[in-house]
Amino acid sequence: MTLLVLRRFLSISPEGKVPVAKVDDKWIADSDVITQTVEEKFTDPSLVTPPEKASVGSNIFSTYIGFLRSKDANDGTEQALLNELSAFNDYIKENVGPKLYHMEIALGHYKKWSVPDSLPLLKTYMKVHLSLLNSIKLSFYESGLNCSVL
Repeated sequence: MTLLVLRRFLSISPEGKVPVAKVDDKWIADSDVITQTVEEKFTDPSLVTPPEKASVGSNIFSTYIGFLRSKDANDGTEQALLNELSAFNDYIKENVGPKLYHMEIALGHYKKWSVPDSLPLLKTYMKVHLSLLNSIKLSFYESGLNCSVL
């Protein structure tokens, strides 16, 4: 069963990119394009980040990759990630991308690491975000837009 799911996923997203969404019979494997497409179809509330907030959290993905690839526990990559997450924790009530979910899954699997309890807003947001991802297919179905998330 797992191999079939993986094959299906790779037939939709050959590069293995996540998230993946199907909008109007077209699969999209780019979070920016997904957001833009949803923004065009549903203009209120806006999904666009105000320019003054655009850089907050922009280094989370690169610092998590640095920590993920790190072989030295004392090289500062974990602290760099924690610094990025701490800054983002203050910003969390307004906006975040789906890369946080991917980060949590990948670091949990490869490093047995998770977001620390000292960042409660971030942890709560991630739980809510996952819940929203699970319900988005129903929401789009009810709105009349042919959209699903893989």
